Amino acid sequence: MNGLVLLIIGLAVLLCGYIFYGRWLCKQWGVGENNEATPAHTMEDGVDYVPAKAPILMGHHFSSIAGAGPITGPISAAGLGFGWLACTLWILIGGIFFGGVHDFGALFASVRHGGKSIGEIISANMSLRAKRLFIIFSYLTLILVVAAFASIVAGTFGATYVDGVLDKAASTANAQVAMVSLLFIVIAIIFGYFVYRRGVSVGIASVVGVFAIAAIIFVGLNFHPIYLSTTAWMWICGAYILVASVTPVWILLQPRDYLSSFLLYAMLALAILGVIIGHPSMDSLPVFQISAEAAAAKNMTITPVFPVLFTTIACGAISGFHSLVASGTTSKQLDKETDAKPIAYGGMLIECVLAILTLVAVAYAYKWNAANPDAALKGATAIFGGGIAGMIDPSRGTVYHVLYTLLVLTYSTFCLTSLDTATRMGRFMFQEFWIDGSKGETPENVTGFKKVMANPYVATVITVVLGIMLGLNGYQKIWALFGSANQLLAALALLAVATWLGNVGKNNKMFLIPMAFMLVVTICSLIINTKTQIGLITKGGADWGPYVQAILGVLLVILAVVLAVEGISTLSKQAKAKAAK
Repeated sequence: MNGLVLLIIGLAVLLCGYIFYGRWLCKQWGVGENNEATPAHTMEDGVDYVPAKAPILMGHHFSSIAGAGPITGPISAAGLGFGWLACTLWILIGGIFFGGVHDFGALFASVRHGGKSIGEIISANMSLRAKRLFIIFSYLTLILVVAAFASIVAGTFGATYVDGVLDKAASTANAQVAMVSLLFIVIAIIFGYFVYRRGVSVGIASVVGVFAIAAIIFVGLNFHPIYLSTTAWMWICGAYILVASVTPVWILLQPRDYLSSFLLYAMLALAILGVIIGHPSMDSLPVFQISAEAAAAKNMTITPVFPVLFTTIACGAISGFHSLVASGTTSKQLDKETDAKPIAYGGMLIECVLAILTLVAVAYAYKWNAANPDAALKGATAIFGGGIAGMIDPSRGTVYHVLYTLLVLTYSTFCLTSLDTATRMGRFMFQEFWIDGSKGETPENVTGFKKVMANPYVATVITVVLGIMLGLNGYQKIWALFGSANQLLAALALLAVATWLGNVGKNNKMFLIPMAFMLVVTICSLIINTKTQIGLITKGGADWGPYVQAILGVLLVILAVVLAVEGISTLSKQAKAKAAK
């Protein structure tokens, strides 16, 4: 299969899904039917609830949900020996019928619940106990995300030291990325000030912003005096997200994410151009799964496609983290209900495009590695950036190195955006845990200990400290659990939206198969991972990682079963009530 043909087929399928299935979902749910004002208008507070024009909110939403996921997922799946066709089918089917429905449904449900999170939707439609269980689980997952993305960002900024001495040559690319990223924050603040406080039109500001991005990239590539260790950058990231997650969204979050979306679009354009120019064969990857003979030759263990493929490729097909973004920050900025489809459903399908482009880049990189073992592309950043840049400039000259740096910068920008958003969502969830909405409680009117814990600054400090400390002390030891935990989030979000739609008399059948499938995938994956960790423990010499993974694995299975039983019971009662009418 030619990579260009694969891309064209994928684009056509995704476009049809957006037009036809997306339109059908809008009709079934009644999106925009009453032309009601969204929470961004009815609850506007100038901090979290601030209406944003669709292009600006699209930039925030997509930059936040993407992170490193649609790039690292396909690369990891390819490394495990899953074939290009197996990965592509999951990306297309998952994106249209699973992930798109999940993201769109979570955003729409949150808007209809006053911009509240999935936890509050569960509380309103299932029970307070279910809400608190979900929030504990979601919050711990977000802490892991903060730790991971802070480490990734610090790693892409950090200088290389050999025996305590700075290796400036090896650190140049990271210093360039760090400098551009810092300047990016500055121009985002300026953009937000002029658009929201001086009334400059978004169109004019966007044109100026694009030129400003080009200017700071030029400056950063030629002037990058900051060479700090990865640990130092971790603490700087912590200070940054501490401020950014409580800052009014119009100052930094909206403008930065909107401007970063131009880097995203440029990256997608470069990737598509690379596939058109290089149009590599996909033959360096197996079709469905690596054969036993090929696995033996590479000294690989064959990994079962089920359930591992469905937890490995998450952001490019369905990811529970998306529901937290949709119901955490995006719903509080949605200008009109009808913007939900292009932002949530469309944003998910753009991720699918990025995932397919990554698969093609992997195929190119694997072919390059086989022919050039001494200059092999290793690691997600090198495989994606080197694969795309190599297709455009096979000679690996100046063009290759400039494009590679730009692609790494974009990758880092995604992670920094997701880091900021995850911290803000962690703050929301920490506050919501102490509040009982059924009693009319809010962070402002509760008293005593709840008042302290529901304070936004207290919630933020706790979230940042936990995330950064975990990032500095080996989050990788439990990262293997994230894939399953993330997909359990997706299953529970699907369940939450399905119960709400059932309660308001809307069609929720499109949620049932994805929900059931993701629950089965999650439970099977958790059981396999827990069994593996117990095996490591019984061998002796295990550090704290396997113990924590084993304990959390058991707890997550119990959580999945408890919430599934409660949700299914709610759905069953709805079905009986409907049949009795």
